[in-house]
Formats: sequence, structure tokens, C-alpha cells
Amino acid sequence: MRTVTGLFDNYEDASDAVDELEAIGVPHSDISIVANNSTGWYQDDRSNAAEDAAGGAGVGALIGGAGGLLTGLGIMAIPGVGPVVAAGWLAATAAGALGGAVVGGAAGGIVGALTDSGVPERDAHVYAEGVRRGGTLVTARVDDALAGEAESILGQSRSVNLEDRRSAYEADGWRSFDAGAENYTADEIERDRARYANRV
Repeated sequence: MRTVTGLFDNYEDASDAVDELEAIGVPHSDISIVANNSTGWYQDDRSNAAEDAAGGAGVGALIGGAGGLLTGLGIMAIPGVGPVVAAGWLAATAAGALGGAVVGGAAGGIVGALTDSGVPERDAHVYAEGVRRGGTLVTARVDDALAGEAESILGQSRSVNLEDRRSAYEADGWRSFDAGAENYTADEIERDRARYANRV
């Protein structure tokens, strides 16, 4: 099994990538999606996971779900990222780490969940920052036989070029994801989306 990951500036493109992964045979139980919800675009009265994500409460409400991964979406909070809409194994791993003793360190939260699954730590920091700044992360565990096709799906033109985005963040003085940072506001997210849309 290999872990493949893609960052998207908008949820719709990430959702399409999830559908494409499922179409090539990746089970929804091996796919995870984490999308920033600071603008409140997603409302879900079915899950109270956001009320106590740090304690691990409500995690079961956002995992799986009959009818596919995207029907199992729930709302939770991740330190340094803020409110997110999430489903799948990565969300469960990140929320579980928040309930442990290493909240905020590189070994905890979203960075820890990514690195534990095989994503290089340097990349995990950019992915986490991308979600913090309004993006959507799709991560899949795939058999080696599907890895090339899955990487192609998550590396498509609608996804973020990780090295370009890292360079853009670093040009503004960013060095690594900080779980203690203030959440991005809806205005900051819209400003960044417009900025990166102009780079395409």
C-alpha cells in the first residue's frame, strides 16, 4: 500500500478527484478528505464532532457512511487549521491524535497523521497549511498497482502544485505549519484564492 495525496483550492475539484479514485477501484474506506470550513460553506446538523474534536468525541459520526465517503462528511476542529469538513481514515487519525498527549507537535494533529501514513514531513506541513488557508486535502491509501493512476488523478491540473505553493508561502515568510496559529478568516481565504487563481 502507498499513500497518495493532493491539495485542491476548492472542494468541488477535490470531490471530483474522490469520485475518480473510487471509479478506478480505490475503496472509499481508503480515501480521506479534509476541507476548510472557515467560511461556513458546509452545514451539517447530523454531526457534533466540532464540539469536542480535541477529546475525540463524535469521530465515528464522520467516518464511512453508507453510500460512499462524501455522504459521511462531518464537521470537526483541528488546531491551527480551524473548522473543517472531513471524512475517512485521515480525519479519524488526526482527531485521535488530538485526543492524545501530543497536541500541537509535529507528531500530533494533521501533520502527524500525514507523516504517520508515509507523507514526507516537509510536504505534510504544506498540505496542512493549504487546508488552513482554505484548501481541500484528498489522501488515499492505494495498492501499488493503482498508485500511478491515483497519483495522476491527484496531480491533475486542477490540483495545487505543491512546490509552487510552498515557494509562494515561503516568499511571504512562512516556514512550517503552526498548530498554534490563528485560524484563517473567510476574508483571508478569499484573498488567497484570488491570489492563486491569478497565478494559473
